[in-house]
Amino acid sequence: MPSLRMYLVPIVLLGFVAPPVAAGEAPSAGFDFARLAALRQVQEVALSPDGSWVAYVLSVPRRPGRDKDGPVWNELHLVPYEGGTSRAYVHGEVDVSKARFTPDSRHVTYLAKRGDDDKVALWAIPVAGGESRKLVAHEEGITDYRVSPDGTRVAFLAVEAASKPAKKLKDQGYQQDVFEENWRPRKLWLAPVPPPEPAPADPSAPAADGPDPAAPRALELEGSVFDLEWSPEGGRLALAIAPRPFVDDGYMLKRVQVVSAADGARLASFANPGKLGAFAFSPDGARLAMITADDPNDPSEGRLKVAPTSGGDLEDLLPGLLGQVAHIAWQDARTVMFVAEVGVEATLGDVDVVTRRQQVHARSGADAPVLGGLSLSSSGTRSALVGHTASHPPEAFTMGHGDAAPRRLTVSNPWLHGVALARQEVLRWRARDGVELEGVLLHPLTPSAGTPPPLLLMVHGGPESHDANGWLTRFSRPGQLAAARGYAVLYANYRGSTGRGVEFSKLGQGDAAGREFDDLVDAVRHLVAAGLADRDRVGITGGSYGGYATAWCSTRYTEHFRAGVMSVGVSNNISKGLTTEIPIEDVMVHMRSDPWTRWQHSLERSPVYWAEQSRTALLIAAGQDDTRVHPAESLQLYRVLKLIGKTPVRYVRYPGEGHGNRKAAARDDFARRLMQWMDHFVRDKGQGLPPWDLASELDFDLDDEE
Repeated sequence: MPSLRMYLVPIVLLGFVAPPVAAGEAPSAGFDFARLAALRQVQEVALSPDGSWVAYVLSVPRRPGRDKDGPVWNELHLVPYEGGTSRAYVHGEVDVSKARFTPDSRHVTYLAKRGDDDKVALWAIPVAGGESRKLVAHEEGITDYRVSPDGTRVAFLAVEAASKPAKKLKDQGYQQDVFEENWRPRKLWLAPVPPPEPAPADPSAPAADGPDPAAPRALELEGSVFDLEWSPEGGRLALAIAPRPFVDDGYMLKRVQVVSAADGARLASFANPGKLGAFAFSPDGARLAMITADDPNDPSEGRLKVAPTSGGDLEDLLPGLLGQVAHIAWQDARTVMFVAEVGVEATLGDVDVVTRRQQVHARSGADAPVLGGLSLSSSGTRSALVGHTASHPPEAFTMGHGDAAPRRLTVSNPWLHGVALARQEVLRWRARDGVELEGVLLHPLTPSAGTPPPLLLMVHGGPESHDANGWLTRFSRPGQLAAARGYAVLYANYRGSTGRGVEFSKLGQGDAAGREFDDLVDAVRHLVAAGLADRDRVGITGGSYGGYATAWCSTRYTEHFRAGVMSVGVSNNISKGLTTEIPIEDVMVHMRSDPWTRWQHSLERSPVYWAEQSRTALLIAAGQDDTRVHPAESLQLYRVLKLIGKTPVRYVRYPGEGHGNRKAAARDDFARRLMQWMDHFVRDKGQGLPPWDLASELDFDLDDEE
């Protein structure tokens, strides 16, 4: 079993184990299931204030059928900004998140639950070497934190602890859930940062807690705190506060306040509308920049706005941007750097808050990465980013003043260099009403001469999301795996997708399953007319809103699709609107009406309404613990199709999974079932249900006692 030690060890990032191949099988020229399950990726990056080091969190998947099942492990690694050896600082069976440097650049702080810990705590590890030290623990677990600019205090978020009578009742078996009433607020706490300990003489010594600090102190605030940032002088905090700790409140009702770090007194408030992203103080503390929605009905937080920290109106710094701002950081007191998602590409730029003058420093395209994440040095002249391309998943990148392009620091999947990947290109087509649309097309890895290939549409969820021209392959939408099996694969950004500004992202509102899903049919027609797809061999798959699209195209537009694989999708807009955990968001930025105000419309835009005409073989998959799209959505569609009995249907339920699979075995199982379903019904035009038991197709030995 991998070590649980958290001290620095000089391990170069070469600990890769080649994805296994089934006994007697030659290595595949393209992607297979083992390679899909083995993909590592950089989740987040942080640049040290002095610009010397990049810390990053590396997602390391468990091996299905070999490791103990569970979600991915997340390790902490460091690499010099100039490049060189990347070292694992916190590795093995760990789940690290929110890695950040202390203001003096000497330590990396992070959240993790280690050893015998019951809850997530705040830890720190020296950059120069030594063991991790627990800085702050809390009885309910820490969800986020920020160390003060002088390094002496930490502000952190945690749910208010249950009362002693409530704990005692729970111990005695009273575990009832009074739905949406017995909630406890997310509070902001302040605690001193313990002084650093000297590195131990024995590097193999177990991690130790620091000295007992003073008890954390909660600021008395009204509502629940979701996000926080310190002001540069350390006397104020900017907070995103919503009335309740619910997911829906966190999506739609967060508003920014500036409060005193001494007593929580409100100093300023902002009328940021609708959804809210990141926010940050300028280095002189005079301004606050934030990523926010344009209005309450804007589906995505994507406008870069700024206001004085004393309060006042928010001004849009990029009013003409036909895209969405995804990440921001202050370069100096009047310049904000940003990463913007524009169409299927991304740009790194900056804007002067006084003159509004803009500069673009990097654009994705060709081999240039699609950038995300953004962390700056204190000088503002160096940056660390996350980037991906068509040839690799997210990795750590850097870019400094004077650099011509971002520079890649990490290679998390060196074996990818030996795997043939399908050709990828941007595809554009016009919808039936003239709207120009775009997506990303993967061609079959080995095209068949003279015969159009089978086509798979892989539809993103949201719909306030989009697919960029970078790395697209994952367990739920395994594009390169499908291309290696002979398919053309289209990731289509239908109307309502992000990346093209506020107006475009609203085009599907109040018209669920209307023109937005007509766009998918129009994409199929375009590819068929261009000779790039076989009209008689088309499949569709997607999760969440992409699952809704799949169910709709498998019922209402059944004549265009031989098979569909719907994951955690919607089948009945009436029941979905009355059972989801995001009813406010659903009405404000999707449906634009309550389901009971348009009963017939809601019903007619539901796949179950069209089930009797369906002739599309449909595989339905859902997590049994999904609170976003209730599992009843899957059961309803399965049951009506099964009772009608005119098309093949199968329903796969995943215990312990929610809105999308997190555990290795469930992810592997879904990917295999998806491709089995498509191979059988689409590629091979099969009839009847394929075998439900996949044990014989797994590429590991189920009889191996180890």
